[in-house]
Amino acid sequence: MSSGSTAFESPAGFVAFVGAGPGDEGLLTLRGADLLSKADLVVLDREAYGALLRHCRPEAEVVDAAEEGAVSLRAVTAAKDGRRVVRLCAGDPMFFSSITDEVTACAKAEVDFEIVPGVPPATAVLTYAGIPAAVSVPEFRVVDATQVEDWSAHAAGAGTLVIYNGVTEAVPIAKALIAAGRPDSTPVAVSGAGTTTEQYTVVSTLGRIGPDLKHAGVTEPALIVVGEAVGMRDRLSWFETKPLFGWRVLVPRTKEQSAALVEQLHSYGAVPEEVPTISVEPPRTPQQMDRAIKGLVTGRYEWVAFTSSNAVKAVREKFEEYGLDARAFAGLKVAAVGEATARALVAFGVKPDLVPSGEQSSEGLLAEWPPYDSMLDPINRVLLPRADIATETLVAGLTELGWECDDVTAYRTVRAAPPPAPIREAIKGGGFDAVLFTSSSTVRNLVGIAGKPHNVTVIAVIGPQTAKTAEEFGLRVDVMADRPSTSALAAALAEYGAKQRQAAVGAGDVPRRPSQTRRGARRRAK
Repeated sequence: MSSGSTAFESPAGFVAFVGAGPGDEGLLTLRGADLLSKADLVVLDREAYGALLRHCRPEAEVVDAAEEGAVSLRAVTAAKDGRRVVRLCAGDPMFFSSITDEVTACAKAEVDFEIVPGVPPATAVLTYAGIPAAVSVPEFRVVDATQVEDWSAHAAGAGTLVIYNGVTEAVPIAKALIAAGRPDSTPVAVSGAGTTTEQYTVVSTLGRIGPDLKHAGVTEPALIVVGEAVGMRDRLSWFETKPLFGWRVLVPRTKEQSAALVEQLHSYGAVPEEVPTISVEPPRTPQQMDRAIKGLVTGRYEWVAFTSSNAVKAVREKFEEYGLDARAFAGLKVAAVGEATARALVAFGVKPDLVPSGEQSSEGLLAEWPPYDSMLDPINRVLLPRADIATETLVAGLTELGWECDDVTAYRTVRAAPPPAPIREAIKGGGFDAVLFTSSSTVRNLVGIAGKPHNVTVIAVIGPQTAKTAEEFGLRVDVMADRPSTSALAAALAEYGAKQRQAAVGAGDVPRRPSQTRRGARRRAK
């Protein structure tokens, strides 16, 4: 930094050159995320690092470096105007980076700057490929192929050699290393799109790298790794062997509904995409909900039963409208139909008294609901704030148990607008590897707004009723959860993916995602 001041604490403008890491957005440093959160202007390669913009303020200006001619001039001018600028750089800004001229321009213009290290591909990609940087020999050498004229100096070392920018010249490089004394049996790995869910690694030897790479389709950015450490990959590979690695999974729910499910799918290596199939809207007339909230506060009810997180949201919004909070539930018994609804209640500040331990449905809730007992229950009334299309199963069951129910429309569900054309085409054309159906309505609505999923797409359903609806629409059900919860559904899909992978490996084949089996899909050679 030219004047020794701390980033963004100077009254003048500032430029921070931040290492964006190798590709996995989770590898951005805390310092980098903090600077992005305060930036007025962000300069980056949007295609490669656009996901990192989630750390920025909505009002931050974004410039795509791939489309901007004079990046350094733009950054310097903005800093001179007192703006806080973050220039996102691939990997580590000081590791085979091309931003030296931009840093020099800041120094020449006497603009304060900071250089924030990032995680370099040289170590991160190897780690994600299951290749230790140094094993028995404490030597680790990293070179840029575009800067090497004589490979003999790099052939002499016994440690691991990592080569940047060498994929197109992989065969000549291998021949040069062999000519300089490296055995042709030396293990080699070529890993493309490292640390992302598109990562693909070809393992070979210096003598066979040509034919093994010929049909693999590995392109830059990629790394070539030469050395005995490559042999550890069979034991240490953890990223590309995840059960749903690279699977594009359609989740027909809103972001609010699917946050936990998406996080779980990510942990299995999947690439989830949310496509809402329903839109939640307020009741056409609010009077029924107004009376219910008033009755809840004045002691009209013994129980309140929530059958969805949307119902919790609807009641919470009404509470906020009236200036109430979770304390209004004091003295009431609260039931939740399942885990997701229970989490929504806890986030509201309400701990449910009853959550089914078995099936998470109206039937499961009824199985554990206590019958009305006039000696124990001073009030025999239950409030059911639900959707306008709710079934009568719960009301009928509670009535049989001796309870009186106020079945109140808390919200309306309407079919969502169709997703963008590329999503519809991917659904019908086999671009998705799997789709998770969490209810019969998600089946009906997805087919209605986007069309029927392609027959190569794995269909996973939350339970028998959803399976029946899927089959009515001509869909082949491949996976069904062992219990009706979204977490069990994701786990069941992961188990299915793991078995498919094991079967392919056992047969000596390269594991392929379902979308790669459709006609016309690009297949990678072993």
